[in-house]
Amino acid sequence: MAQPNTAWDHHPEPLTVTSAPAPEYGSGSLADLLPTLAAGLGVPGTTATISELTPADRNCVFLIDGLGWEQLRAHPEDAPFMTSLLATSRGGTGRPLTAGYPATTATSLASVGTGLPPGAHGLPGYTVRNPDTGELMNQLRWQPWTPPGAWQPYPTVFQLAHEAGVHAAQVSSPTFETTPLTKVALSGGTFLGRLTGEDRMDLAAEQLAAGDRSLVYTYFAEVDGAGHRFGVDSDTWRGQLMYADRLVQRLAEQLPPRSALYVTADHGMIDVPFDEQHRIDFDEDWELSAGVALLGGEGRARHVYAVPGAANDVLTCWREVLGEQFWVASRDEAIAAGWFGPKIDERVYDRIGDVVAAARDDVLLIASEREPKESAMVGNHGSMTPAEQLVPLLEVRS
Repeated sequence: MAQPNTAWDHHPEPLTVTSAPAPEYGSGSLADLLPTLAAGLGVPGTTATISELTPADRNCVFLIDGLGWEQLRAHPEDAPFMTSLLATSRGGTGRPLTAGYPATTATSLASVGTGLPPGAHGLPGYTVRNPDTGELMNQLRWQPWTPPGAWQPYPTVFQLAHEAGVHAAQVSSPTFETTPLTKVALSGGTFLGRLTGEDRMDLAAEQLAAGDRSLVYTYFAEVDGAGHRFGVDSDTWRGQLMYADRLVQRLAEQLPPRSALYVTADHGMIDVPFDEQHRIDFDEDWELSAGVALLGGEGRARHVYAVPGAANDVLTCWREVLGEQFWVASRDEAIAAGWFGPKIDERVYDRIGDVVAAARDDVLLIASEREPKESAMVGNHGSMTPAEQLVPLLEVRS
């Protein structure tokens, strides 16, 4: 008897929403880091939820934009100092943190600074719909301008620390001092702008020593920029990783007594090939665009806003077209699965797409006409895959 043709009989099932590896909110996410450090400093209103961390009197968080756990582990020769610290990650367990969903800069910086998951702080994507205006709001560039305090009303951990008598400071590029994102995510205490990485490291060490109890944040952006433009294994990216490694060592060697330095990141990154198989163009796909009023998010973490009455049809279509490569969920399904945290504030609910699509495979849903710059990027991030979601928490103590 002839055997059945399994190639013809095979019908892959769409990915289930619950199969997505939701972030470790409440125990091991970026949102848990500053509250844990602040609780160790005795700051009221904060709770230590990363159980592996030991309190220190002076704490510095150095966030290297775009340096994921997997990328760091894959390049030991370019980052020898940070590689030597891998075993210290997450309190000596040698494990990473999860960034949170989506794994993108605006969302992650808000999670770091407020100590809240995206469903509470309300920056749940690169671009999301403003329910009050019906327009897409770019939360990284803050365009169109929106009142920051209404968009994100919670105090930052730096504000809480400053009010509790802890010396709080942010040392970063002067460019970021007055941005709305800094105001809602990282304000509180003193902002000190320095252009060069070396100056930031030196000043961060000084700020740590400026108080008996200190909470200091510093930042380096260029690893992310090189990855977006050239890819995460390019010579340019490797050069920025080497430079970041030297900055970490420079800061570590200057720590004042009773200090803990934590090196982390806002997300990782993957390179996506430039072909039609890996880059699906929403602007040229009539099926995906049918019934869609607004396309938000980014290529690997989409918020899809349907025209009134079309949400179920859009969800069905997106599952049929993308469901073997993307986790495709309705808003309520994504919330129930914990993608944005354990609970969603009422003001945030309608910022989340009617349909939420997170890439599992090395694919990108671009929009070549409405997002030409983003569609041309080599390196991308946003979803819940390990390459994007896992970030280090390297530790140096003095």
